[in-house]
Amino acid sequence: MKKLLIASAILAASSFQQVHAWGQTGHRITGAIAEQYLSAEAKAAIAKLLPNESLAEASTYADEMRSNPDDFWQKEAGPYHYVTVPEGKHYHEVGAPEQGDAYTALKKFSKIVKDKNASLEDRQVALRFIVHIIGDLHQPLHAGNGTDKGGNDVKVSFFWDDSNLHRVWDSGMLDRRQLSYTEWTNWLSQKITAEQEAKWNTSDPLVYIAESAAIRDVIYPETEKLSWDYLYQYLPVASERLQEGGVRIAAYLNDLFK
Repeated sequence: MKKLLIASAILAASSFQQVHAWGQTGHRITGAIAEQYLSAEAKAAIAKLLPNESLAEASTYADEMRSNPDDFWQKEAGPYHYVTVPEGKHYHEVGAPEQGDAYTALKKFSKIVKDKNASLEDRQVALRFIVHIIGDLHQPLHAGNGTDKGGNDVKVSFFWDDSNLHRVWDSGMLDRRQLSYTEWTNWLSQKITAEQEAKWNTSDPLVYIAESAAIRDVIYPETEKLSWDYLYQYLPVASERLQEGGVRIAAYLNDLFK
């Protein structure tokens, strides 16, 4: 019984680390969109590091490895999926905790990818993490306010099923449309204008974080019962964040492989 209680306490304390931003569908959408905006140099470098692996496939690796018993995945990698920005603050004012976060991990993995002395396996993991982290940073609740585990503690009913706000944004709204990631990618890609691509084209993660924190502050519902009204109001916001995430993954990788 004592062991069970300890395990439960550890699970509760780390529950934010166990979420999957965007879910598999959302991450794959950002990876697939990114491939359409890669430079020739980036395409060549990625193909060399990840032969026969699309960015859509690479994008979910960091979530799929969470059950790996290796110390890296169990003791280190959890905080690499999010940042904490208290309401009214900017990331540069608060910075990262001692264990690191998505912002510091992005810097770390970028150095590994560029390090010709690093092993191929380490560079592959680093590249997959970069694709994943940039996707994470475009999910508004992965720029958490530090009070509710990125919305995981905000219990809601989504179309009459028990859920929480984080899960609604990860996958609930997207899954409601019952589209595959390729269908989503085709629909969203066609709607990205040249003007939007130029506006969104930045490799600065502080921009991604600031945008997500600003959106996060306005998406908390006034009622626990969410259905058509919430979907109507915020699915377009989530869709645009996926579009931006795809464009930004490409922008970041294009700069990385210049």
